[in-house]
Amino acid sequence: MKFYLISDNIDTLTGMRLAGIEGVVVHEAEETKNVIEKAASDRNVGILLITEQLSNLCKETVDRIKMEQKMPLVVIIPDRHGTGRDKDSITRYINESIGLKL
Repeated sequence: MKFYLISDNIDTLTGMRLAGIEGVVVHEAEETKNVIEKAASDRNVGILLITEQLSNLCKETVDRIKMEQKMPLVVIIPDRHGTGRDKDSITRYINESIGLKL
């Protein structure tokens, strides 16, 4: 099983390639949908990483894959522009999950 990245910018792809993760850069909705479906049907892809902006562009496709397929695990990642979440959302999530204040 391998990771595969679908990104909307070359910076994210370059960083992931340094970690040994292959992927592709796309920009248009139809192109993104096709790449997501192709990667989701590849039995070698265990974890599919998609940047937040692209996942919002093809929300129906991403949600369908998450709900109907066991593999790959779809993970939405923030890109270099940041995320729509609050700046302390991860810390708050940990606090709520384990009851520890960090």
